[in-house]
Amino acid sequence: MLLRTVPSRAEPSRAEPSRAQLAGLRVRHPEGWFDVSVKAARPKKKLINSADSCVDEALCGLVRASGGLSLLKGHRVVLRSDPDNLRGKVALLSGGGSGHEPAHGGYVGAGMLSAAVAGGVFASPPPASVLAAILSLHSAGASGVLLIVKNYTGDRLNFGLAAEQARNHGVAVDMVIVAEDCAFDQPSKAGRRGLCGTIFIHKLAGALAEEGCSLDQIVSKVTEVLKGIGTLGVSLSPCSVPGCLPSFELPPGDMELGLGIHGEAGIKRSKVASADEVVKTMMDHMTNPDSQSHLPLKSGDSVVVCVNNLGALSCLELAVVTRAAIVCLESRGVVVARVMSGSFMTSLEMAGVSLTLMRADQETLRLFDAKTSAPAWPNLSSQCVSGRGYITDPQAVSTRPQDDAHSEGPLSPVMRKALEKVCSTLLEKQEELNSLDRAGGDGDCGNTHAQAARAVQEWLQDHVVPGCPGRLLSVLAGLVQEKMGGSSGALYSLFLTAAAGHVTEGRSNAAAWASAVHAGTQAMRRYGGADPGDRTMLDALCPAVDELMTLTTAPPGGQMAVLQAAVQRAASGAESTRNLTARAGRASYVAAERVTLPDPGAVAVAAILRAVLESLEGKK
Repeated sequence: MLLRTVPSRAEPSRAEPSRAQLAGLRVRHPEGWFDVSVKAARPKKKLINSADSCVDEALCGLVRASGGLSLLKGHRVVLRSDPDNLRGKVALLSGGGSGHEPAHGGYVGAGMLSAAVAGGVFASPPPASVLAAILSLHSAGASGVLLIVKNYTGDRLNFGLAAEQARNHGVAVDMVIVAEDCAFDQPSKAGRRGLCGTIFIHKLAGALAEEGCSLDQIVSKVTEVLKGIGTLGVSLSPCSVPGCLPSFELPPGDMELGLGIHGEAGIKRSKVASADEVVKTMMDHMTNPDSQSHLPLKSGDSVVVCVNNLGALSCLELAVVTRAAIVCLESRGVVVARVMSGSFMTSLEMAGVSLTLMRADQETLRLFDAKTSAPAWPNLSSQCVSGRGYITDPQAVSTRPQDDAHSEGPLSPVMRKALEKVCSTLLEKQEELNSLDRAGGDGDCGNTHAQAARAVQEWLQDHVVPGCPGRLLSVLAGLVQEKMGGSSGALYSLFLTAAAGHVTEGRSNAAAWASAVHAGTQAMRRYGGADPGDRTMLDALCPAVDELMTLTTAPPGGQMAVLQAAVQRAASGAESTRNLTARAGRASYVAAERVTLPDPGAVAVAAILRAVLESLEGKK
């Protein structure tokens, strides 16, 4: 149980309980009456083996999955597995509490960190492990060791103590403190917090070290770059250390601006707004000249942007925020040179995002673009984001056969008559098909077939029927795909498209038509995944197609009899679906005992085939 006291006065607490959580208890206190809230509280579920072992197991997982990394025995230290390549160069060491993965172990590799030290979750690593890492790098032949430390008291103290101890061992050590948080207008004596901008320093310092720059040169360069880096975060939810309660409470529909990566309080709470509005608010705050923590940014500046997932934001949301950040900066005249979007410095499962901006000249971009083998660094393009064309025009090929010009042929009147009969039949059967569909679907089968019929009728009013049957089938495929919609539209369009290539103006005899309908049916089965017996339109179509295939050997005088038999088999197949269990389509999700009428798709196919037969027989 969690007991909290909430003042009765109007001042809301940081984590106001819901009405359902209040126990209705009131306690007298010298300052007034207080409500006591009592609620059941449990740690959040996490996919770990135990809270005690999760850090060590996570480090093991990282190293086992990355061939360029190794673990320092007896310590939570991730090292490059090629220490010989450090000889004569400055080694880079960073780290901090766990729970920010992939920071910092994921940034160990050639061109970035030489080693990373991990503490417990949200806990600074012990100085003994920091010292062990420094001495390990020194013994590998590094000319010096640069410590890159986020501005938190525990990290400064423990890395600082290890640095002093290492100097007593004759190691050349220096330390850079990263403090780029833009949240507070007037930072306290502790200063600005170190956030995701730290990984920019990893990258630039790593590139300089790889080029052989001295310790002093690297410190000078990154210290200057740090003046042009700023970060601000926003969260939609808290996070929780394994085995513990959430770090804070955030009411549904609220967000917190300017919080730290350990769940430290932010500067403002407000209702969740759109991504564009949230990004604009963040940019306005980061660049507000009235704030002592602001990042000076003016039109014409060039920046690198990091859109960092704090842990639980979906990839879709992150991409939306990325777009918003680019658009917002470009609207202010800022040149977006590079963009990183992903999880780079997280806060366990916090649903939120941080934005980091780094002013970048050509030299900074050169270092930023330098190659690295660190497993968590993304494969970025070195092309400037702003000014790059990112829309590709489609090929200038007509994708709407129904818009093409056609010429008539001997078969045009026959095919027009058949189409007119099919359309009128489907319109007449609209309500019947809807009624059948209501038993096992959403009741719109008749409507979708009627939409297709009306689309064909409208097209017939303004176009000639092409003399080539294949072209007509392509036209019909385009019409039903566009106007019919749903899975029915896709299936009919598949059938017609696959059939179109088998009938041409010079090859339109009965055998060709049989091959065409067979090809169309096979396409429906291949892509739709259904078979005869699954209670679909195929239960009417497949028997009819089997009969039509005998046209390839039927004598000229027997072709109409084959067509009549095919129509009869389609009708029988449609009726048989009354006794079948649906194994495909929407009806497959409905209890079999509730589906006792014929399948509407099969009934529609049977009706279409009968309409074609009647038009060929000359019936009105």
